[in-house]
Amino acid sequence: MSRLSDPTGMRVNRRPKFVAIDSKTVRDTSISYRALGLLGYLLDQKEGWQVRSDQLSKGEGREGRGAVRTALRELGKAGYYRLERRRLRDGKCVMGTAVSEYPVKQWQEDYKIFNSPSDPAVPVVEQEDGTFLVEYPDGTFGSDGFEPDLLDEEEPPADPEPEEADELEATAEEPPAAPEKPAARPRRTRRTPEQKAADDEEKAAEKKRKDEEKAALDAAAQAVAKWWWDHAEKHLGKYVGATNGFVAMRGMVRKALEAGYTQRQCADALVSARKHLPSAQQWQTALGVVTNHIIPSQPTGRIPYSDKATWGDHSDAPTSTPPGDAPSTPSDDSDNATFGVIARP
Repeated sequence: MSRLSDPTGMRVNRRPKFVAIDSKTVRDTSISYRALGLLGYLLDQKEGWQVRSDQLSKGEGREGRGAVRTALRELGKAGYYRLERRRLRDGKCVMGTAVSEYPVKQWQEDYKIFNSPSDPAVPVVEQEDGTFLVEYPDGTFGSDGFEPDLLDEEEPPADPEPEEADELEATAEEPPAAPEKPAARPRRTRRTPEQKAADDEEKAAEKKRKDEEKAALDAAAQAVAKWWWDHAEKHLGKYVGATNGFVAMRGMVRKALEAGYTQRQCADALVSARKHLPSAQQWQTALGVVTNHIIPSQPTGRIPYSDKATWGDHSDAPTSTPPGDAPSTPSDDSDNATFGVIARP
């Protein structure tokens, strides 16, 4: 039984095992008594215990699951509790919870960033030393709000007695190396309002530029496609293929424009292909022909034979005798050649 300083005061019945809660936490008016009671129950559990609203709502005298979830949201907003999606060093992802005896300012700020009805979990990544860092939407990492566990740090050895000190000086060769302290966890750099405004303006300008480029490509592809569709129907006849033939052909033109071909080259390639809707190979070949990357092939695959091209035209021979020469007597053979069998000796 506790000692009373005031006869009319409250008596506190304690046992050796108890939950220590900071007085500031007990007097925190930002959370309800319901949330404060649930916090005390969570702090009384051992580390590694799993928090489940359906399990907390079971039992005599317990409130429903909805009331428990409302209390957990209160604790999360105030910085006492949060749901975490943990990416471990072995690559696995697991869900877990974190609870604090006192309100953590960092948890309150993270609650504003990650408080989504569909996914309220805070993504954290395990480090080599077993601690965790919060991964923010912009790709940066920040502290998870946990303070170093002072109980795990080794206490410095007490100074030895004078006699013991003399013995240590005589026998020790080198003083033991001091244990390395874990590297400080990087802190997430917070942007100023001016920096945030400048970044937002830059993103908006970049989005506007990309939208303008896309609109220009769409307009150029539409112009070439419409011209070719009208031209093809006049010279090749009405199109009777797939119903989306025009859309498919326009898409091929747009990809060519995006790859660096000009509108004129696309139009010439369509004329060269002589198809309402060329196949992918026909379209690529036609683009290669109009840009002089491919030599166009002959319709039959070879140049036709011609006597005139091979031997020349007989009309090319002179028809008059040069002056001063007597005309020769024509013989039976115009080339004056003798044909026969040559006897071998």
